[in-house]
This record gives sequence, structure tokens and C-alpha cells, in this order.
Amino acid sequence: MLFNARSFVSIAKLRGTSKQLLRQFWYGPPAQMNVHLKGRDLLTLENYTADELKYLLWMASDLKQRIKHKGEYLPLMQGKSLAMIFEKRSTRTRLSAETGFALLGGHSSFLTTQDIHLGTNESLTDTARVLSSMTNAILARVYKHNDLDLMIKEATVPVINGLSDLHHPLQILADYLTLQEHYGGLSGLTIAWIGDGNNVLHSIMTSAAKLGMHLQIATPKGFEPDLSITEITEQYSEEYGTKLLLTTDPLEAADSANVLVTDTWISMGQEEEKKDRLKAFQGYQITMQTAKSAAANWTFLHCLPRKPEEVDDEVFYSPQSLVFLEAENRKWTIMAVMVSLLTDYSPQLQKPTF
Repeated sequence: MLFNARSFVSIAKLRGTSKQLLRQFWYGPPAQMNVHLKGRDLLTLENYTADELKYLLWMASDLKQRIKHKGEYLPLMQGKSLAMIFEKRSTRTRLSAETGFALLGGHSSFLTTQDIHLGTNESLTDTARVLSSMTNAILARVYKHNDLDLMIKEATVPVINGLSDLHHPLQILADYLTLQEHYGGLSGLTIAWIGDGNNVLHSIMTSAAKLGMHLQIATPKGFEPDLSITEITEQYSEEYGTKLLLTTDPLEAADSANVLVTDTWISMGQEEEKKDRLKAFQGYQITMQTAKSAAANWTFLHCLPRKPEEVDDEVFYSPQSLVFLEAENRKWTIMAVMVSLLTDYSPQLQKPTF
């Protein structure tokens, strides 16, 4: 007979089981890491230590195993609500947040600029204060990263970066969970980024070294990552003893890499630059020819949506492509973030190897 939280609660009521025992069933024993994230914001991965990143990935693995594979019911968000501000449309961020929060027993409210007075008839400051009074957390997907800085300053509940022009931390947590599941660990892997020096790359740059991963980055001239983030990445590489390469040659970046990664060359808001960008990125398409330079166990990641000029069908739909597992893991990692920032739950399953 499947023994889950619902059946446990029923038995507890009949037998008078204490609230402490119920709490331990749902929340589990204390984690084997000295990490406490409740009440924190998630603005960038730069703000999180190596142990904190590992804890979030451990949490995601724990929730995925207990809920998806064991069929357990964990209403950790019961009675909680999430405000979701979306200035930019999304498939994965919206669906992962809404379904994940609901699966944990919570309620989310999807809010676009057409639904609320954000920045039009009401300031961001006032919006943050109002949402804080009615919800337990705010997930914001915005154009300007500075808007998140202001929101965090004014909100009294945790704020989660769903994407900004500078960072995309939720995406990279999903990428790392995917790689951990596939390779059985992260330390020692070499990631090759071939594409634009954008927000997704920035989130990799501010976290990979902390987990022992090497970075080889190829961007066209004029499309390099942010200089301040590059300087931080260089410091991390020295501190954690990892390798860092920045080049304009895609094959040099791909050389002996375990993971080939790219993203859209034209983000939302850059449509007017399309012609110039397509010209600048000629030669940056990831193909099987690119993969010949990579390690024998190479894999491919793309945060989606994908366009053929970025990666051809042969690579995108190959057995080495992990893009759809990567997309699914957006759900488990965002759930891990919400559980970590809003509850006292600790992972109960054995900590994965990182």
C-alpha cells in the first residue's frame, strides 16, 4: 500500500500523533549541511555560496524523487501564495512555477503589465509593498535587472529572479541538476558556451567554478559577456582552481568539452538587431562538426526556445541532447527554490555527489 502524507495524516488523527511527528514526516530530519535559506531572495547565483548551490540542487533532487518517482504528497506550500510578475512572456518559467507551486499545495497569481498597474499608474515601490502584504513570495520576470534590485529593497517577502537582462539563475539551476543526473556529478566537467554573452551565460559564469566546473566561452567580437561579470568569474576561477577560457573561436571553446551550450542569438527586445546579429554569429551554429572537437561523452544544452541557426537538428534531436530533461528540471529546481526560501523543510534523501 502506498504510504504518503495524506494517509499519514489520517492515521495521525486516529492515533493522536503529535504535531512534531507530522512535522518530521513532511519536513524531514535536519539537513546534513549548515545551510539556512529561509527568508532569502534569489537575485543572482553570485549571491549564493558553493554549499548553498549544492543544497538547492539536493533539494530539487529530493523533491523530484519523492514526488515524481515515489508518488508522495508534500503540501509544503499549503496556505501560501505566489505573485508572478511577467513583463516578458515565457513557456518554461511560467509553467514550471505555476504547476510546481500548485503541486506543493500553494496558489499562484499570474500578473502581466496588462493585469496590474506596474510602472504605469503605480510605482514599482508601491507594487512591491502591496504584493508583500498579500502573498508569501514574488517571482518576477523583467527587462531591467535594476527593477529587481528595487523590488528586493521594498518587498518584505522573498523575491525570485525569473529572468532579467543580466541574469537567469533559475535556468542554470535546472542545467546543473540535469548535468548532475546525467554525469553523476559536476566537479571536473568542462562547459563550452558558444553564442551570445547574455544573461544565461552570466549565471553560469557566476556559479560554475563554485561547483568545480571549467568554462570555455566563445562569443563574437562585440558580444562578449559583461565586463564586471567577467572580472568576478576570473576571481572565482582562481579561488576554486578551475580553468577559464574566453575566445572568439567556437571550435577552441568546444575542444575537449563535456557540455556544449548555446542560447538564442536574438532575445526579446533585440528584434531590430536581428540582421546584424545573424551576420555577427555566422559560424557559431553548433553542429556535429563542432561536437567532433568535444569530449567523447559530450552532451548538449539549450534553455529553449531554439532556432535552427543556433543548433542544427542533428545535434538538437540527438541522444546527446538533454534539452527536454533540462526543460522538465526547470520545474523541480524552481520548486526547490520556493521550498528553501519559504519553509523549514530539509531534504530527506541522501545528498547527491557534486
